[in-house]
Amino acid sequence: MRVPLSWLGEYVDLAPGTTPEDVHAALVSVGLEEEDIHRIAVSGPIVVGEVLEFVGEEQTNGKTINWCQVRVAPDGELAADGGPAVHGIICGAHNFAVGDKVVVTLPGASLPGPFPIAARKTYGHVSDGMIASARELGLGDEHDGILLLKNLGIDAPVGTDAIPLLGLDDSAVEINVTPDRGYAFSIRGVAREYSHATGVAFRDPALALTVVAPVTRFPVTIDDQAPIRDRIGSTVFVTRVVRGVDPTRPTPAWMIARLGLVGIRSISLVVDVTNYVMFELGQPLHGYDLDKLAGGIIVRRATAGEKFTTLDAVSRTLNVEDLLITDESGPIGLAGVMGGASTEITSTTVNVLVEAANFDPVSIARSARRHKLPSEASKRFERGVDPRVAAVAAARVVQLLVDLAGGVADDLGSVYDVAPAPEPILLPTGFVSGLIGLAYTGDEVRDALVQIGTSLVEADGDLQVTPPSWRPDLTDKWTLAEEVARIVGYDRIPSVLPVAPPGRGLTRTQTLRRTVAQTLAATGHTEVLTYPFVSEAANNLFGVAVAPAAASVVTVPAGEADADAGVTDAGAASALAGSVSVPVSVPQMKVANPLDGEAPFLRTTMLPGLLQIAHRNRSRGLVDLAIYEQGLVFRPEPGVTYGTPVLPAGGERPSAEVEAVLFAGIVPQPLLVGFVLVGNDVRHQPNQPAVAAGWQSALAAVQQVALATGVRIEVRQGLHPAMHPGRTAELFVTVPGAATAAASTVSVGFAGELLPTVADDYDLPAVVAVAEINLGLVFGQSDGDLTVTPIGTMPAATQDLSLVVAASVPAAALRSAVAEGAGGLLESIVLVDDYRGAGVEPGHKSLTFALRFRGEERTLTAAEASAARLAGVALAADRFGATLRE
Repeated sequence: MRVPLSWLGEYVDLAPGTTPEDVHAALVSVGLEEEDIHRIAVSGPIVVGEVLEFVGEEQTNGKTINWCQVRVAPDGELAADGGPAVHGIICGAHNFAVGDKVVVTLPGASLPGPFPIAARKTYGHVSDGMIASARELGLGDEHDGILLLKNLGIDAPVGTDAIPLLGLDDSAVEINVTPDRGYAFSIRGVAREYSHATGVAFRDPALALTVVAPVTRFPVTIDDQAPIRDRIGSTVFVTRVVRGVDPTRPTPAWMIARLGLVGIRSISLVVDVTNYVMFELGQPLHGYDLDKLAGGIIVRRATAGEKFTTLDAVSRTLNVEDLLITDESGPIGLAGVMGGASTEITSTTVNVLVEAANFDPVSIARSARRHKLPSEASKRFERGVDPRVAAVAAARVVQLLVDLAGGVADDLGSVYDVAPAPEPILLPTGFVSGLIGLAYTGDEVRDALVQIGTSLVEADGDLQVTPPSWRPDLTDKWTLAEEVARIVGYDRIPSVLPVAPPGRGLTRTQTLRRTVAQTLAATGHTEVLTYPFVSEAANNLFGVAVAPAAASVVTVPAGEADADAGVTDAGAASALAGSVSVPVSVPQMKVANPLDGEAPFLRTTMLPGLLQIAHRNRSRGLVDLAIYEQGLVFRPEPGVTYGTPVLPAGGERPSAEVEAVLFAGIVPQPLLVGFVLVGNDVRHQPNQPAVAAGWQSALAAVQQVALATGVRIEVRQGLHPAMHPGRTAELFVTVPGAATAAASTVSVGFAGELLPTVADDYDLPAVVAVAEINLGLVFGQSDGDLTVTPIGTMPAATQDLSLVVAASVPAAALRSAVAEGAGGLLESIVLVDDYRGAGVEPGHKSLTFALRFRGEERTLTAAEASAARLAGVALAADRFGATLRE
């Protein structure tokens, strides 16, 4: 809401020299947040001039210009710019005559743009200034000719300063109006708040008007057969008629200037008057061409499929919830949002029907959003308009049309008013002090409530408080207490820091989350935040992981995962190539009022949002990315209906039974971490080739989570509808104390590379590494402590081991078997070679591992190391038929 200071000063006394900054500071003290300051960007000298003579001169470019002699100061005096009283000025307009008074911008002036004015030679003459149009002065969009003061009803002496004459010296403060303070969408409401803040007297413009009841009734029928929330669409509907309006009369310059400052362009006098009164009193109004109306007015809901053409010349298909203003010809207005083209005020309108109504906020808000038609009227109605001001606003419009447009107030009109009176609220003694935490006296409480317009009645020591009609937000004792705190002053409320109970700190989950975040950041990953709203297809694609029936296992212990513990090789990829799973439908939660119609579901996975961020960054030139996000996902259980019960009224604590239902109605929201890695892990440098990100990068990210949480993560070959077959791992953690071997592990996520077709859907390269881990499950198996293996001090014994196995056996699975068989003496096992060729049977491969053995307290003998090595070979032979390669 923008508030011109000159307008504000009509209803409160502004001290001399009051600046927009002063007004902002006062309004902030009563809770109206400052936004901006607006000024009309003009500076003088700008004066009233009189055209003495002019000569038309045709130019070689076909344009005719006028060489004008303009008086800009009385005879015998210097002009405001220090020049002579008569200036020669070039003008391209032709809508003036000798003797017309115009607005002259002299050298040294500046117009909006900024557009500085200086004497300059053009068309063979030195133009000593400029004759200005309305648009050049910032008074409207009219630019067909220069501004003639007679068209504004102004007759001022030559040389008069035109800036205050046209209202160009004004400025406006802009404030942010919260949804509960709709009354502040008016000069009347803001002036009242300024009075509260500064203590100056407030002159209510609504009390300065005399409302005359119409003698002859204009037919108005409220026929709302489809009320929303059992509330009829209109509780107040006032009409008044003004006849004989002169459509040629211009809008006064002061009104144009004020409307411009509040952000409204001037259209015509009648329309400008309705807009002016809306900003003055907060009551939206609408004017109809009375001669275009067919019969009386009926307020009703739209029928299914009904069409209506609004003032913007758009034909709209209506909804049965839309509230309409109609006559015998059909719809003539979308109530509280926009009028219709058929009864529009035009340049031929002479008889005007003025409408001032009060509409249901929910109905108007829904219609405005449904048809994407936000307007100044709907902005006010959806926040609540004072039902008692409608008749006053209509009377104000009639007054202005009579005074400014030469109209005559008619006896025809109507007043429909069934708006309920505000209900009294019981405010117990001491409640305000107890809630706010500050000792308020009884007089302070009563004075504050009277200031905001309430009426008070003593009731057994307590107060019965009846809110004013313009404050629908005052509904209970808590909102009244907030008003007392606001009016008395927020600065009175002490700032007291709460004392944390001893022995408290971060919870175990919070500590682990921070540890994971710090570890990932330290290893080159960048944390991002994504929206939790996705499409149904994205949830179905990424939300379900399918593991193959027979999966090989490799353990990724905390801090020991290596790139050679990979989950794939050529044989595995070939075996799984025909087994790509198909996305299935997963249970999802749909948002009732989504921000984006294409993404109305809550995410069940982190990956869609991360892939969108990767796409956005690559489109802006950031091609090497390693991003992650920790966050909640929403995974409803199949067949479960989620919802919330009706809570008890009066602020009472819900019972244990109701609390149980509340918690049962919450969708499970596990904590996940997701990764996307695109481009190069290591950039190209001198003597260092680039290393591209792949499934190894995804497993490295998994390693970091395992390191941060101290949990052993098992990696098994897996399948996923969005992942590359053979380059996909399913991740498991061991459950301590499980009753059976089958229940000893639980799936916590997956890692690998996206299918190239999926990557292409996001305009990403063919190789995109991703991973997703359920941190809630991982944290459940972590005690928060890291197990550190001491550095061995005894000499190590190293041996190599080459085993021949079927090509389909994963190297990681074979390595795991050798490590398990070798026992505790084995300190390290690393895959160093994968050979397939001469000397190895077709369909087989030779894998070579480098083994390192070490004793804790003594040097191992060669025989002990060999025995441990052979034990590993034996277990590998038993599980996979592995044979030693000589």
